[in-house]
Amino acid sequence: MKIPISVLVVIYKSNRDVLLIERADRASFWQSVTGSLDASDEDLALAAAREVFEETGIAVEGLPKDALKNMHHQIEYEIYPAWRSRYAPGVTRNTEHWFSLEVPDNTPITLAPREHVAYEWLPYQEAAKKCFSPSNGEAILKLFSADKSQLE
Repeated sequence: MKIPISVLVVIYKSNRDVLLIERADRASFWQSVTGSLDASDEDLALAAAREVFEETGIAVEGLPKDALKNMHHQIEYEIYPAWRSRYAPGVTRNTEHWFSLEVPDNTPITLAPREHVAYEWLPYQEAAKKCFSPSNGEAILKLFSADKSQLE
């Protein structure tokens, strides 16, 4: 059963283009990297780095130390009914923690084909509009409107 605590990682380049990936199980569902914790005590930053690697092939440990930043923002949302069977009976809400990851412009992307079938780099405003999840779009807009000194 999945743990109802997750991370969302907005991956972007220096020109503010954002990576979106299309879900394999839902055509036209574009999103940032997301995923649940593997254990309730898993460190959020480690979970974010793990999910980035699993879904894009990007190894966070090979990037500059400050590339992955905790945005210090979390939301709670209702889990889509179609996906509730992945959780314990009665679990209907998930808490999602937001992160950002700046990558070099030439970073190769290797998708996990069971999870995602396509990717695009888009200007952040377009990426925010294309996300199927409104909160994913909000995370992108928050990243580029935030004072970078507030991120660690």
